[in-house]
Amino acid sequence: MKVVAFNGSPRKEGNTWHAIRTVFAEIEKDGISTELIQLGGADIRGCRACYKCFETKDRRCIQQDELNSFVEKMIDADGIIIGSPTYFSNVSTEVKALMDRAGLVSRANGNLFKRKVGAAVVAARRAGAVNVYMNINLFFGIGHMIIPGSSYWNIAFGRNPGEILKDEEGMATFRDLGQNIAWLLKKLS
Repeated sequence: MKVVAFNGSPRKEGNTWHAIRTVFAEIEKDGISTELIQLGGADIRGCRACYKCFETKDRRCIQQDELNSFVEKMIDADGIIIGSPTYFSNVSTEVKALMDRAGLVSRANGNLFKRKVGAAVVAARRAGAVNVYMNINLFFGIGHMIIPGSSYWNIAFGRNPGEILKDEEGMATFRDLGQNIAWLLKKLS
């Protein structure tokens, strides 16, 4: 079994990274492999609504950037985590591009992520994180994915890299999420 996570923050080892690593630590305890992909700062553009993916049905987007390698990672994984910082009460631009384009490619090809486990991981300085959490989970829901819960919403607070680690409740939520993802993946296998 494998879980792939996308760090949607341009800060490679910022708060979103710390949140994902906290979830991964619990998943790895159960012998499930993990892979962290740095999405923030990647060469990925938004969807052009050309719908070529519905014509070709080759599990690819015709745009020439990193998206197709990300879609392949998502197809190969049993679980998908999307982590995002909170930017003006929404996901980062790279996360939005990933969700729009991977989501359309998935739908064009018979729902490629159907029945995979999907979890949102959100970092915020102060407010707006619930919208980010909701938007990522809406992506998982429309993709026929299974969304595990936790002890609270998967959100923690901090501004500077590493400050999120001081949010004890947020860190506990991420640990509980990792345990729930591992449990669910084992049940589904």
